Amino acid sequence: MSSNQFKGPIPLLNVLLLDLSNNQFSGSIPENIGQAMSSLTFLSLSGNKLSGAIPTSIGQMSVLDVFDLSYNNLAGSIPSSIGNCSSLTVLDLQNNNLSGGIPKSMGQLTGLQTLHLSNNQFSGEIPSSLQNLSKLETLDFGNNMLTGNLGSWFVEAFPHLRILSLRCNNFYGKLPLALSNLSSLQILDLAENKFNGSIPASFGDLKAMGQEQTVGDYLRYGTLDENHYYQENIRVVMNGLELQYTKTLFLLTSIDLSGNHFYGALPEEITKLVGLEALNLSRNHISGQIPKSISEMRQLLSLDLSGNMLSGPIPQSISSLTFLGNLNVSNNNLSGMIPSANQMSTFNASSFAGNPGLCGDPLGVKCSNDSNNGGDNYPDGGGKADQADNGNGFIDKWFYMSVGMGFAVGLLLPYLVFAMKRSWGGVYFALVDGTAYRLSSETMKAAMRRRIRSTR
Repeated sequence: MSSNQFKGPIPLLNVLLLDLSNNQFSGSIPENIGQAMSSLTFLSLSGNKLSGAIPTSIGQMSVLDVFDLSYNNLAGSIPSSIGNCSSLTVLDLQNNNLSGGIPKSMGQLTGLQTLHLSNNQFSGEIPSSLQNLSKLETLDFGNNMLTGNLGSWFVEAFPHLRILSLRCNNFYGKLPLALSNLSSLQILDLAENKFNGSIPASFGDLKAMGQEQTVGDYLRYGTLDENHYYQENIRVVMNGLELQYTKTLFLLTSIDLSGNHFYGALPEEITKLVGLEALNLSRNHISGQIPKSISEMRQLLSLDLSGNMLSGPIPQSISSLTFLGNLNVSNNNLSGMIPSANQMSTFNASSFAGNPGLCGDPLGVKCSNDSNNGGDNYPDGGGKADQADNGNGFIDKWFYMSVGMGFAVGLLLPYLVFAMKRSWGGVYFALVDGTAYRLSSETMKAAMRRRIRSTR
């Protein structure tokens, strides 16, 4: 009965499966739903207009496998009786107005595989009792008011995680090194928190991101038949847009650490993640250079390194990322000529703005001669260009002094020669002609070389 136009209160039916999702049911969930429907294995009321609190009687649904109340207007806290739903594999309460702390009793749901609490108003720390949820594959706590330091237990307890989203909370401290042991992790979203420290080089060991994703099974849970199952879903922010992934979720690999306080160099080991499709490290304090080996990340669709302290050139090798559709390196300290091969010519000036040392298209800043010759890249007026000009000036001064001295000697010497012996005159003039030819030839070649360099 999903995706219709049903209205009114929730009916209490003696069934094993009840899917009333994407209708227009309103009001509160019946307080006695647990007693009246204790045999339910699948309950989805997602996408309605339900309000009020989650009834405490849900604790009597001991055989419930899928419990989905997402996308409603439910308020209040999660009742502690939730811990009695011992058969749950899916608990989805995202996009409501729920508040309070995460109940410790949730740690009793040892069969839970998917836990969505995002886009609510939960506060406090994540209870350590959740370390009993060793079968979790999705943990989505994004867009709440949760806080705390992620202890090593937080990661070690969930060895099968595919999706970890804690975005837009108040978590702080350094990232646990054990994150790199999550061999199935495909989506890591820790954006908009207060994490600090360096980005662990061990991120390069994230196995699922180190290989290209291929066609596999949809992430489905609680499947009763071909038409009744829970479809896993997650919202991912890419290029400033929040996108919801469902059936193609198993193909997505993404890391978002934006809006934190990470510092230090961008570890080269992260370029081992050759299956990664989206990398967002923007608005941190990351310094050093962009690794040349970034060209190995050939599946990248989106790369955002903006708002950091990166320096040096943009590697020419980045042009080999032919799938790249979004690039943002603005507001750093990058310098040199912007690579222009392949798709790099498709990005507009906003992708590179706020880097005074960058030159070339699409910024419209002319590069120096040496930039075009493959040396260190500088905009016009840079140090290399000045050095080149000084070198040419030094050579020209010596050339003109030599010509002047030769001219003076050339005026006096014939008179002396003729006074001594007339036959020497022919030898002398032959020497002058040959020298003049060689000098004029070399001068023309040098001038031509300088002219070619200036027009490149």
